[in-house]
Amino acid sequence: MTTREQVLLLKQQISETIIGQEEVVTKILVGLLTDGNVLLEGLPGLAKTRAVKSLAQHLDCKLSRIQFTPDLLPSDVTGTEIYEPQAADKFMFKPGPIFSNLVLADEINRAPAKVQSALLEAMEERQVSVGGKTHAMEPLFMVLATQNPVEQEGTYPLPEAQLDRFVMKILIGYPSYEHEMDILHLVRNETKGAATNVEVIPQEVIFAARKEINAVQVQPPAEKYMVDLISATRYPEKYNETLRRWISYGASPRGTISLDKCARVTAWLDGRDYVTADDIRYIVHDVLRHRLILSYEANADGIDANAVINELLKQVAVA
Repeated sequence: MTTREQVLLLKQQISETIIGQEEVVTKILVGLLTDGNVLLEGLPGLAKTRAVKSLAQHLDCKLSRIQFTPDLLPSDVTGTEIYEPQAADKFMFKPGPIFSNLVLADEINRAPAKVQSALLEAMEERQVSVGGKTHAMEPLFMVLATQNPVEQEGTYPLPEAQLDRFVMKILIGYPSYEHEMDILHLVRNETKGAATNVEVIPQEVIFAARKEINAVQVQPPAEKYMVDLISATRYPEKYNETLRRWISYGASPRGTISLDKCARVTAWLDGRDYVTADDIRYIVHDVLRHRLILSYEANADGIDANAVINELLKQVAVA
């Protein structure tokens, strides 16, 4: 099988256990192939944790899960140095759960800012500094954080600096009526211990896919369309009064870079070696929704980031 066929097989296997969320599975894989980190937002019971565990089950990698709570300490995430009188250095570093291939940061908004910031260096620099020493992460490393959008009691909103580190924010909704029936049957079969064939995809496939994705072409019209979309979030008054009233602060250059990476992965998954405007439109909501700071007027009118991005797509012309 080709590299792309193996990645599509990985997607198919995950989709068979996460029924009704095929687009979510696709976008998680997009995040993995961009070598980025993903924020999953949805109500409890919508298979956020299950999706991450299924990815780890079908990919040859290690998974660690961190349950974020108000009493969690930064050292509970990164690890700490332990005094060892028999050792030459006396202090030995004990790695925390962040040292894994896939890190499930469950309910990340339940921990205070100091703990949340412990992830920042690992997510951006791919290293952790403890006791004046730096410790590198695994070559295959991805943080998949989850949060509940409704229950806000006892939570700490993620700071903008950390939100910007996530290549995408993926929203997970309810399954359809038909998919709900399929979920019932799936769980019943799992309870009965029904055997399933699992083909584990080696990590080398992901690294090979990233090399192929780097070769995907982005022509000047597609580049201009991406930059125009980002620019519209920063200077909305150039387009119309509605956008000016809705947007307080736009996306950073990291948003442009993420949009470019995700669009190239989307094109590659579709079997093309070039990016189209449709690739950009398909992924732009996930890339930008957590990077826009909306105004008081937008919040008062019940306007969310998705509605703002929809208006952006109407106003910004394809080059």
